[in-house]
Amino acid sequence: MQEMEETNQNTTLAMKFTVQKDKLSDAVNRVMKAISTRTTIPILTGIKITAGLDGITLTGSNSDISIKSFIPLEENGSENVEIDKAGSIVLPSRLFSELVRKLPDEQILIEADSRLIAKITSGKAEFSLNGLDPDEYPNLPVINEKDVVSIRKDLLKDLIRQTIYAVSDSETRPVLTGVKWTIKDGRLDCVATDSHRLAQRSVSIESVNETEVFNIVIPGTSLNELSKILDDDDEKNIDLVITANQVLFKTRNMQFYSRLLDGNYPDTSRLIPSDSKTTMTLSTKDLYHSIERASLLAKEERNNVVKLRADGEQVEISSQSAELGRVFETLNTEKFEGETLHISFSAKFMMDALSKIDAQNVRIFFTGPMRPFIIRPIGDEGILMLILPIRTF
Repeated sequence: MQEMEETNQNTTLAMKFTVQKDKLSDAVNRVMKAISTRTTIPILTGIKITAGLDGITLTGSNSDISIKSFIPLEENGSENVEIDKAGSIVLPSRLFSELVRKLPDEQILIEADSRLIAKITSGKAEFSLNGLDPDEYPNLPVINEKDVVSIRKDLLKDLIRQTIYAVSDSETRPVLTGVKWTIKDGRLDCVATDSHRLAQRSVSIESVNETEVFNIVIPGTSLNELSKILDDDDEKNIDLVITANQVLFKTRNMQFYSRLLDGNYPDTSRLIPSDSKTTMTLSTKDLYHSIERASLLAKEERNNVVKLRADGEQVEISSQSAELGRVFETLNTEKFEGETLHISFSAKFMMDALSKIDAQNVRIFFTGPMRPFIIRPIGDEGILMLILPIRTF
């Protein structure tokens, strides 16, 4: 027993700090989005915790994305962290995140010694966790922040929501699993396609270097995770920094790195018809719910096909199943121009597109029963959605 006490006394303290539980929990939840249990690099299953003189940084990483979350010493007049000794350690992420969530007290004391053993104390609960050497944790990419693009956080979330659904989930053409971002002349154009549908959104942005043109493809999985951690705090903007193979999204207390996809993204402008033979304006909500009802039968069939027949002021939505029966529903158009039309399409694709539109009404442009058709929300010319029809005859 005496030997053990002497050993403990000889062990030097490598790190020690006290942190508010809610702040630590938020930071842990953020970096957990970047951690995969399936990694071939064991240390990447952990969270790297670094206590510095200005606060605590938590890091999580996998082969695609890396997230840094920073907890400053104080914020808005309240103290978040008290640092007694600066240092770092890597702790098992799943266990640590569960632990933080279930600790009893609002303050958490974390100490680490030179043997890489962390002691976590909260109220009357005390845990001891075996850590890993922080020096073995891979370094995050160093990004030169000379060309910074600034974008409103709420706008970025909309951009992701309105394009990401159209990325491909097949790895046969990896570049199509991402969203292509083009930054040129103060505009950001985002486009996603899986070869059967397309989603496109254009917005104005602030750029330090208006003359430079960027063409990058960001993995859909990265954008999905980024969207989840963009919280509605008082920070309105997020900075975007681009390099040859990485993109960094940055706020005051968070850094989100993603690798970029290689390969030539197809020229999607050639897919978009320049003319239309039939155009109609419909209520977004009414059309969505009508297709949703028709899909109750359609999804029992192989292609989830819904048919649309348009003739003047009325549109008929229908579907049928050999086993279950048929459904017909009539909608009134707000406006109709052009030829009578019969067309079939995937109910899922149409619902995916309509559910991302915030406008009350949509305008749909058709160029024939076997040509792609375009959906545009009325009041936002920056959004375009395209769907390929399905041959049913």
